[in-house]
Amino acid sequence: MVYDDSSTPPRRRTGLWFLGARGSVATTATLGALALARGQAPVTGLVSELPEVARAGLVGIGDLVIGGHDVGGSMLDRAHELAASGVVPAATVAALADDLAAVDARVRPGATGTADRATADRLQADLEEFRAAHDLERVVVVDLTSTEPPAPQAHTVGTLAELERRLDDGTAPLPPSSLYAYASFRAGCPVVCFTPSTGPRTPALEELAKTLHLPWAGRDGKTGETLLKATLAPMFATRALAVRSWSAFNILGGGDGRTLADPAAAASKTATKAMTVEAVLGYPVEGPVRIDHVADLGDWKTAWDHVTFEGFLGTRMRMQVTWEGCDSALAAPLVLDLARLVARAHEVGLAGPLGELGFFFKDPLGSTEHALAAQWQTLTRWCATLGDGAPDAGGAAASDGAA
Repeated sequence: MVYDDSSTPPRRRTGLWFLGARGSVATTATLGALALARGQAPVTGLVSELPEVARAGLVGIGDLVIGGHDVGGSMLDRAHELAASGVVPAATVAALADDLAAVDARVRPGATGTADRATADRLQADLEEFRAAHDLERVVVVDLTSTEPPAPQAHTVGTLAELERRLDDGTAPLPPSSLYAYASFRAGCPVVCFTPSTGPRTPALEELAKTLHLPWAGRDGKTGETLLKATLAPMFATRALAVRSWSAFNILGGGDGRTLADPAAAASKTATKAMTVEAVLGYPVEGPVRIDHVADLGDWKTAWDHVTFEGFLGTRMRMQVTWEGCDSALAAPLVLDLARLVARAHEVGLAGPLGELGFFFKDPLGSTEHALAAQWQTLTRWCATLGDGAPDAGGAAASDGAA
């Protein structure tokens, strides 16, 4: 489609760069963006298409150009695997195979090994070349890589100057997620931390983002069981019911399940999953949070929550909730939502952690609010502010197709 009508708002081509681009969530998000841009899928699951959020003046799905970093594999192969397990329609994969292969061709080798200057410069150059090659106004980087173990050593680098020096001599104690964040910020790109990995949450990287006046959002996307906690815990609080215990048991397959079978990696995830109930209720609550890998489940997950609580005159009661869902199908639309919202924040000149996006995260950086309804109110008020005088982005089908 050629835009030659002066009354039509200019296209706002925006890059969406996935870290872990050939993983299940990134592949599902890419396939979804391609299908949405061509009118081959409904907007179900996209918070950014709800009127209260769309009013922010977001870039159209069709104006997203997708690329990324990964360490191997094929996006098209992953899409076929997802279709075989019932996550995405096989007909959609077949119809968009060429487009998906074109996106896959833009995926560059990711970070492996130690954090050093040469690797950081290579990652940064990939982003800068992507932006220039596709004439993009901006590029939003979304971290969808496998969950890392906690990295307390990354927080010992207290200043940006020290980080630069240690990258030069190869002694920077950064995990891959933080090295990606460094390269992204250096390339002038806002960052979304969709995993519980360290990412930009270190003193030196926060200083870098502040110096370059860049926004970032995180962390750990709230897609399933924690979404339930953020909804149900306020119910107990506002009804003055005393929660005595809240036990949460999660089983899942797929790559995420394999990663979280490692207790060190699972520690990052269980920490963010456990904080919601206590943050909402205001007091500690007994009960384990477990994540177990069951390979047979594939990309599907089941969560079972067992809650005991106390009512009037000390009457003891309990609630049990089972949640079964597909992780990629739940996460992928949120990824597109966040990319569009962070791009808008960058467009209007915001910087630092975007606490207004806490609605999407288990560990909402820049905010202490965990109750979902309150987070929704904050988000929609913020979107109304962003929308004042915003250009008409045209919604999910703003142009002739996501690339």
